[in-house]
Amino acid sequence: MKAYVINRFGGPEVFEAAELPRPEPGPGEVLIRVVASSVNPIDCKIRRGEVPVGPDFPAVLHADVAGVIEALGEGVDAFRVGDEVYGCAGGMKGLPGALAEYMRADARLIAPAPRRLPLEEAAVLPLVAITAWEAVIDKLDLQAGRRLLVYGGSGGVGHIGVQLGRWRGAIVHATGSREDKRRAARELGAVETIDYRQEAVEDFVARLTGGEGYDAVFDTVGQPVLADAISAAAFWGQVVTVSGRATLDLKPAFQKSLSLHTVFMLIPMLHNRRREAHGAILRQVAALVDAGELRPLIHERRFGFSEVGAAHALLESGQALGKIALRADW
Repeated sequence: MKAYVINRFGGPEVFEAAELPRPEPGPGEVLIRVVASSVNPIDCKIRRGEVPVGPDFPAVLHADVAGVIEALGEGVDAFRVGDEVYGCAGGMKGLPGALAEYMRADARLIAPAPRRLPLEEAAVLPLVAITAWEAVIDKLDLQAGRRLLVYGGSGGVGHIGVQLGRWRGAIVHATGSREDKRRAARELGAVETIDYRQEAVEDFVARLTGGEGYDAVFDTVGQPVLADAISAAAFWGQVVTVSGRATLDLKPAFQKSLSLHTVFMLIPMLHNRRREAHGAILRQVAALVDAGELRPLIHERRFGFSEVGAAHALLESGQALGKIALRADW
């Protein structure tokens, strides 16, 4: 089969076209004919060699996939050949990624794709939707009427967090570095947006919450935002972060008796634990998409797999608004 691989770590230019053996699904696995994928920061980190979780060389990257079931492994009865599916199911150690004609995937990690979206758009959802769900629904257990602040409200994870908060009935505020990003967050359900570069935390907390702070704060950015997230939280509030790269004094959190949560959604793939939970989340996400409660924010330029290097470069530039979608263009 055709694929795009990396044989060394480096910049976006390291992707190469290659011919690889077509995989066969093992017990509990499916073979997906890949239609689309998307770029996530973890894909770029693996490509650069910054995190030791990537597959062996020649490495087929990209975790997100959408496509059509081509074959079923032994014991798989939840899917049929021809089903359209999506998931975050590879591009990690021992799990081949989506930048190929076919992808072997654990059936527990995938779900039927939303009927309301073409597969190219469904492919941008899995990693960010699972991450946001684990943060907003599983960790924060957000309830109606609570105040939620989302840092990075138009980002990959953040824009799903805004919509999940709105769906739960929360009063959602979001930060954004540019007006187009803040406008996108408002269109997705944030009732207030904040230019954090122009307004200090204590100022917007006073202006928007009467100085009380937020019941829940979702940090999708990490250091140095995590310290601000703690400052923005109310007494006995909650803060959840998806970044492990932060060093800070926890005294401000202690003084407010905050609950601090972390989300690392790669655990099921890396450690083969609770993989069925990701499939279950994706089924619920698809239902929300089909009900009109959730939609992906997608960058205006679409890329083919043959342009994967350019797609990575765009993500790393910080200029993209929305997730970056890629379609198979063999």
